[in-house]
Amino acid sequence: MTRRAVVTGASSGIGEAAARHLRASGWDVVAVARRADRLAALEAETGAVAFAADLTQQADVDALAEWLDETGGVHALVQVAGGARGTQRVEDGDVADWQWMFDVNVLSAQRLVSALISRLRRAAADDGHADVVFVTSTAAQTAYPGGGGYNAAKAAESMLAHALRLELNGEPIRVVEVAPGMVHTPEFTLNRLGGDRIAAEKVYQDVEAPLTADDVADVIAYALNAPGHVNLDLITMRPVAQSAQHLLARGPLRPRGLD
Repeated sequence: MTRRAVVTGASSGIGEAAARHLRASGWDVVAVARRADRLAALEAETGAVAFAADLTQQADVDALAEWLDETGGVHALVQVAGGARGTQRVEDGDVADWQWMFDVNVLSAQRLVSALISRLRRAAADDGHADVVFVTSTAAQTAYPGGGGYNAAKAAESMLAHALRLELNGEPIRVVEVAPGMVHTPEFTLNRLGGDRIAAEKVYQDVEAPLTADDVADVIAYALNAPGHVNLDLITMRPVAQSAQHLLARGPLRPRGLD
């Protein structure tokens, strides 16, 4: 039996990588994002089925749910879509940026869960279990100066995942949260910094081996492919160079005391 996953944010970064990894491990994948041209290229290369949608629009989410009913249901929702805008202090924050971050990280996730939960229940009844995976961030766990809006949005998404897991207690539906630290996904940082490529590259400058989108996608695929009775509630992952949200080594990693 082939299971089918809806992967959001699939036009770039972690979402695209997750779609590729799941296809490689035998899943049918519905790749969801706004940019239809990028989804079409992914579809041609991997066989993931493209579905263009703006998840901040209820009509698009409803259309996705109806299309899934028509084409075979869904066994897993992998909610990757999201993003950050701005690095201002709380006192200087742009309310429009904060609103956008809440819309794309939190309200879109709630819309998807609300629209797809009955479909996931049907899949669980037929096939033993279903899954919801949220890709949040270590920004949900630890605040940092200039990150207030993103901290707040990702913390809210994380709480959504925690509450959903409790609400689904007694049902064979796993709720998994993957919280990455520094991931070298240039588009994310470029968007956050208003298109400033020089500033975006400085974020990763001299950091040995930051995480990649493939690293995170590999963990997502592992969680979904684990035996159905095993739930990985929260996976926090960072590069070795980042010991904590505020502690990042720049320069080569090397053992001390060997000289």
